[in-house]
Parts: sequence; structure tokens; C-alpha cells
Amino acid sequence: MAASAGGGDGVRRRGCCGGGLFPEESFRSWSAYGRALLETGPRLRDRATARSLDSAEVNEVRGRSGADMKRTLTWWDLIWFGIGAVIGAGIFVLTGQEAKEAAGPAVVVSYAVSGVSAMLSVFCYTEFAVEIPVAGGSFAYLRVELGDFMAFIAAGNILLEYCIGGAAVARSWTSYFATLLDHHPNDFRVHVPSLSEDYSRLDPIAVAVVLLICLFAVLSTKGSSRFNYVLSIVHLAVIVFIVVAGLTRAKAANLTADFAPFGARGIFAASAVLFFAYIGFDAVSTMAEETRNPARDIPIGLVGAMTLTTAIYCVLAVVLCLMQPYSEIDPDAPFSVAFTAAGMDWAKYIVAFGALKGMTTVLLVSAVGQARYLTHIARTHMVPPCLAQVHPRLGTPLNATVAMALATAVIALFTDLGILSNLLSISTLFIFMLVAVALLVRRYYVAGETSAADRNKLAACLAAIMASSVATAACWGATSAGGGGWVPYAVTVAAWLAATLFLQCGVPKARAPKTWGVPLVPWLPAASIFINIFLLGSIDAASFVRFGVWTAALLAYYFLFGLHASYDTAKALAAEADAARVEEGARKPGAGN
Repeated sequence: MAASAGGGDGVRRRGCCGGGLFPEESFRSWSAYGRALLETGPRLRDRATARSLDSAEVNEVRGRSGADMKRTLTWWDLIWFGIGAVIGAGIFVLTGQEAKEAAGPAVVVSYAVSGVSAMLSVFCYTEFAVEIPVAGGSFAYLRVELGDFMAFIAAGNILLEYCIGGAAVARSWTSYFATLLDHHPNDFRVHVPSLSEDYSRLDPIAVAVVLLICLFAVLSTKGSSRFNYVLSIVHLAVIVFIVVAGLTRAKAANLTADFAPFGARGIFAASAVLFFAYIGFDAVSTMAEETRNPARDIPIGLVGAMTLTTAIYCVLAVVLCLMQPYSEIDPDAPFSVAFTAAGMDWAKYIVAFGALKGMTTVLLVSAVGQARYLTHIARTHMVPPCLAQVHPRLGTPLNATVAMALATAVIALFTDLGILSNLLSISTLFIFMLVAVALLVRRYYVAGETSAADRNKLAACLAAIMASSVATAACWGATSAGGGGWVPYAVTVAAWLAATLFLQCGVPKARAPKTWGVPLVPWLPAASIFINIFLLGSIDAASFVRFGVWTAALLAYYFLFGLHASYDTAKALAAEADAARVEEGARKPGAGN
């Protein structure tokens, strides 16, 4: 529990910018660093088992930014941030790709499956955000329940998701901007033949958009919120136009003639990819620290935004498949081409305008959210603590916002959407699965109160839930389309049901939520684990290789730098806390004389 120790003003100013990138004891000399590396094993055991406290995350850890973020947001802001964060490149690009190549008109079912998975995760995020209203989002939640090590792995993947996702959306922004001006996207890109084909089209417009969005995010969170919901209202107006105008060119036969040409396998494979379209709502949970009334505003904001988003996605998917046979849908600009084919060529400009508005809000909310993740990670010294600084006048995390914007801009200069969506979905599904596990741990385990027998039963149930989910996904991935039978699924699903039922009936809950909680625990978090792992099983092997490479890079950084910096910080805070208790104890006898 050393990570949670500390308090007072001495903690409050720790590690803002002084002392270089890593001001901790282990980095003061090469000999000190060498000694730290030799102690990697014991330090890893310490950090892997250390769990923070709610109060530490909300008070001591948050105080290391030097200044507080301004509490200016309401549920209204959060709903519009949620809509702005989610509805962007996914619906305007991936819908056509998955309808044509994976699911056919059943892409609407794929969106519904992804939406259910996302909503289950929203419930888990909401309870945590209400109970631990800090900027760290899932990083803070996992640090409290699963420890520093798992929190860092999760944090690295969240930052990857934001960085690459923002870059991909920025390049899509260029594509729709070109459509609006009757140009091909490559007319606005610089071709460098000496680079690999997938990275040879440099996109300066995408870089400029990312940097401008960064400026908005730095200047004011409330101002960013107002800008976001103005753009989101315009965006929703364009969506209403697409639905109404599209239905005037609808043909029922396009939807019903061959609803699921690729079968159930195609539906779930598309769901895994379309989960990219739901990425972004977790950014709203990072704004809990700037919310006036987290207990009221966060549940309304998160659940309301996800409900509206899922409904909009399903309606748009139905309209697209009514306008054109799935085999004729354009995978790159599906709605624009569908209107052109229906004799409404002028409508493609409205679609492109709406897409630009949507992608602008996605980039804005992404910039706000990713900076707050990085800020809270820096507060723990797992990354350089100078990134935790909050600007005293603006009340925004200046250094973290600029750092993430620069990383996103560099990737946006080179990389396109086509090779990234699966990798992004893996990172996101992995994080959402961990948050659901953390919620079950939170409800059923409290250190010092839960007995060893109940702790072991909880661990066994979680292992069984995850193993049965992995087995179900493995069966799905191993069998060919239309074959394999239902016997393996009867076994694996029954095992999941039995493990969840035993958790409900055989393990006593150790804690109840204080204000707002996920309903039907353990069933909804267990279902979230199952669906997220199942969708992971529908993603191609090459994407898992890339995910493995990134995770290996994260581990290398953690073992060389992050582990030792966070270990030193935790020990220093524990020493300060002990000294404060000794000083307080020394004053008490004097007070009574």
C-alpha cells in the first residue's frame, strides 16, 4: 500500500518539472541506476502487488499536478462530449467497408453487438468515475483494484489507442475535405516514393488539424465543450438529413434479399472491427475531475451518450443498406457514393461536411481525454512527472496535451486508417475487459476485510470466467464457417454461467457503491468480459502480432524506467507520511500540557 501513502503540501508540489525527466533517486547517477536495475525483481513484486486507495488517487496523487483542474462541466457537457467523441470516422468509413466485405446488410446487427459490448463497459466506467473522479480514467481504476503493473500495461494501450486513432481520424479529415472540394485526397498529400507504400503519402493537412485542435484543448476545457456541442448539433442535423434523404431512395429488397451473406462469422468479425466506431467514450470518464457533480452528471452523461450513439449507428447502417445492394457499397466513402448512385450527387457535399464536423469533434474530445490520461500517469512518475503539470491560469494539462498532440501529428503525417482499425480495437477491447475484471474485484474484495478463503474463491471465479470466455472465442476462431457444431459452445458457455452463478451465490460482496453502481453484479461485468474476449477472438492474427510488439515495447520501458521511478516515488511518499505521523504524535503530548 505504499503507493497510497502520502499527503500534505509536501506531496502536492512533488515532481512538477524540477530535476529533469526522471528526478527520482534511482536516476541520480549511473551507479544508482545500476543498483536499481539489480533490484528489478523485488521492485516488480512490490509494484505488482501494491494497490492504491480511492482517497489517494482523489487527493494526494491529483495534488502532484501543482494546480487543480477547473470544475466547470455538467451532464449536458458530458453528453455532448460523449457524442462528439464517438460519432466520427467509424460510421462514415468503416460502415461501407464491413457491409461490403464482412457482414452485408447484417452490419446493423454488428453495430448492435458492438454497442451492447460498449454499453456494458460504459456501466463499469461510470461506477468507477463516480467513485474515483480523477483525470486518470481506467489507469486510476486499475491502479486501485489490480495494482501498478496492470495499470501501466493498460495505460500504454490506451495511449496507443488515442494516438493512432487520432492520427487515423485526422487523415480521414483530409479525405473528406478533398471530397468537399471535388479533389482526390492524394491531391493534398505529398508523395515520397522512397518510403514504404503504406507510409509514403505525407499528409500536412492532418498535421495542421491536429495542432489546431491541440490549441483549443489547451486554452479551455469549458470552451472546448461549447465548441464541441455546437459542432455536434450541426453534425446531428446532417445525420438527420442523411436518414430522411436516404429513406426517399430506399429499396426494401436491398436489405432483405440477402441479409447475412457471410453468416454469423461475418457479423461478429465486423463487430470486432466496428468497435472502433465506439472508441472515445472512455475519454469522457477522464473529465470526472472537472465535473461539478460527478455522482449525478457522469451516469447521465456517459449512459445517455452511448444510448444515443448506438441508436444513430444502427439507423444509419439500415439507411445505407436500403439505398444500395451491399455488393455495390463503396468501402471508402459509402454514403457519398450511395447518394451519387441514387441521383443525388449534390448530397455528397452535405455528407462530406457532416463527416468533417464529426471528425473534428472526435479529435477535440480525443485531445482532451488523452492529455488527462497522460497527466495522471505522470502523477505516479511512471512517465516523466513534468507531464503532470496543470497550467495555473488555464487550468488545463498543458505539457501532456502538447506531448500527445505532437505524437499524434507525427503518426498522422505518415499513416492511414486502413492498417490501424483492428489494432485499435484490440487495445480497446483489452482495456474494457480489464476494467470489468477490476469492477468485480472492487465489489468482492477489500484488503484487510475479505477473508483468504473468499479471496481465493473470487480468484477462482474470475479465472473460470476468463478461461471459459477465451475457450469460447478459441472455438469460434478454430471452426470454419458453418461447421464445428454447438457442443464446444455448450461446454464453454455453461462453464461461464456456472462460474458467474457461483460468484453471485458463493462469494459475499465486500463493498457496495456509495452513490451509483452497476446493476446486476456480477452478471453485467462478467458479460462484458465474455463479449470483449469473444470479439477479440474475431480479430486477425497479424493485428495480435502488432499488439504483442507494442506490449513488449511497453514492458521494456517499464522495466528500464517506469518501474524504478514509480517505486522511488511510492517509497518517498511513504517516508513523508511516516514522518508526518511521527511529528503529529510528538505534538499531541505538548498540546495536553
